[in-house]
Amino acid sequence: MWRCRQRLFHIPSLFVAGILLLNSASAQQGKLQVGDPAPAWTDLMGTDGQKHSLEEFAGKAVVVVCFTCNSCPYSVDYEDRMIAFSKKYAAHPDGVVFVAINANRKPSEALEKMRERAQGKQFPFLYLSDETQKVAEAWGAVYTPEFFVLNRERRVIYIGAMDDKTDAQQVKARHVEDAVEAALKGDIPAVQQVPARGCAIPYRRTRK
Repeated sequence: MWRCRQRLFHIPSLFVAGILLLNSASAQQGKLQVGDPAPAWTDLMGTDGQKHSLEEFAGKAVVVVCFTCNSCPYSVDYEDRMIAFSKKYAAHPDGVVFVAINANRKPSEALEKMRERAQGKQFPFLYLSDETQKVAEAWGAVYTPEFFVLNRERRVIYIGAMDDKTDAQQVKARHVEDAVEAALKGDIPAVQQVPARGCAIPYRRTRK
């Protein structure tokens, strides 16, 4: 069962804290901060059958990275918003690219299942498999979906939720879009970090 950030109010707070700590401890050690340079990645296989790296977007003014997956209900809820965002900025003259990365290791998140999802929804953006979870760990990603906005220098200027409401009809603040607009102007967004809402990434446990 997915462990989600919201709707946990009926569970004792200490129990909730324990769950979140167990699932995010590995990622939190390397948690990026606003202003940090984005860790590079190479050779992530995409649903397009090609391997991709962060460096290939060197000519783009802004890169938006979203850690997501196939089956988290929050990620599924946000797919249409991610598609709309990607299409909106696809032709921007300065270059804005949206990249989705899946670091979950369940059978339903295998590359072939990702490919089926991407084709079924006609994703207009890259959907990459982080099978080793090394990229997610380096970025400190904890939830799906969780968004990172990078400026031209590839420094992080925003981390967290895409917007202020899980229900698309109630959205009033579009945090990722505001950060992108600020980056295109060479500015820092007024809102730089908002807690992500979603399901905890199930990192593999390592023995010490």
